[in-house]
Amino acid sequence: MKVNVLYCLCLLVISGCLNAQSSFENYFTNSTMRVDLILAGNTHSQAAYLKEIKKEPIWGGSNVNMIDTLGYGEYFYEIRDAASDQLIYSRGFCTLFEEWRTTEEAKYINKAFEQTITFPYPQQKINLKLSERHKDGSYSSLMELTIDPEDSNIRNVKTPEYEVVEIINNGSSASHVDFTFVAEGYLSSEMDKFKSDVEEMAAYILTQEPYKSNRDKINFWAVCSPSSGTGTSNPRKDNWQNTAVGSSFNTFYIDRYLETGSVFAIRDIAACAPYDHICVLVNSKKYGGGGIYNHFSIGTSDHPMAKEVMLHEIGHGFGGLGDEYYTSDVAYQDFFDLNVEPWQPNLTTMVNFDKKWKHLIDKDTPVPTPVESKYQETTGVFEGGGYMAKGVYRPAINCRMKTNEAKGFCEVCQASIVTMIEFLSD
Repeated sequence: MKVNVLYCLCLLVISGCLNAQSSFENYFTNSTMRVDLILAGNTHSQAAYLKEIKKEPIWGGSNVNMIDTLGYGEYFYEIRDAASDQLIYSRGFCTLFEEWRTTEEAKYINKAFEQTITFPYPQQKINLKLSERHKDGSYSSLMELTIDPEDSNIRNVKTPEYEVVEIINNGSSASHVDFTFVAEGYLSSEMDKFKSDVEEMAAYILTQEPYKSNRDKINFWAVCSPSSGTGTSNPRKDNWQNTAVGSSFNTFYIDRYLETGSVFAIRDIAACAPYDHICVLVNSKKYGGGGIYNHFSIGTSDHPMAKEVMLHEIGHGFGGLGDEYYTSDVAYQDFFDLNVEPWQPNLTTMVNFDKKWKHLIDKDTPVPTPVESKYQETTGVFEGGGYMAKGVYRPAINCRMKTNEAKGFCEVCQASIVTMIEFLSD
């Protein structure tokens, strides 16, 4: 009887894997459909507009986990087979636009931001639905459209002829996490430096848990995209550079916030290689960076803390982790509703703590947990996080999502990153 039960279980597992794979083969090809959007509005309202649909030659994501089970992000898109209405792909993501909507400026003017969503190129007509998440956690539709993959107006052009370097290749992109680094502010003559900088960055990331223990599941790529100018723009110094993706410090008037609105340019470059997450490496000695979930992460190459900063920003962009600090200068206002449980896995308002890291807390640890030396290495519930000193709680006294001086990621952040690695590498 035991043998029969085991045999049946094995058949179920194999059947599940085959069904997932056959679902990909039934609905998709190994190319990418890229939908370029414009998100526009202000604090009070927003709208999404279709700009263009493109076909890109490489699909670098999983062929198995097609449906988002994590629930991360301020936006969510669903792809359904038009004939059957079967859900065949979904993902959540965040944007620079949604951050801007929480700033003082957004109360008085309208702005438009580039945004791109991608999914494996469909074989048949599909229905795309893009939804926004509201403060209370509910969703409403921003855009719905039907796309015919045979539409003659879908742009099908060659990717730029940039050199693509395999920094670390552990195997198939479909079963590995691909981090693809894009060169920003490197002259054509500086590409050897860029490759070396990416090698150093990749080597550092793989010394940090949980990437270290999962290094065999991760690939690193470098796309050598040259710039006409060197470094990046710094408006506070009246220093403006002509670079590959138009990055700049002083985003939202925060000196250290390094970002770019040129999302289409980033995607054009990254399309030269397979990617699960895009990292923009800026040829600069200045401190700064940025990271937005399922968008991209960006950091500099030559500041003494550059590697620590990039690791933190990848925590945002790849892992969906929230900032655990609350004293640094930010432009955001009322970023979290204290009556709603945040979707970020490392932050809680205690509204629904059961679904967060409650299972990791020792029964003798008080909740909330006081910031005392005896709890320095303890997983607890420490007040202060998400840019707010009160009402938002974090899992550790110190973590890489709080300061660059932390030893590394806390237990909760590590577990969340492992979940993402496994989701994308299955």
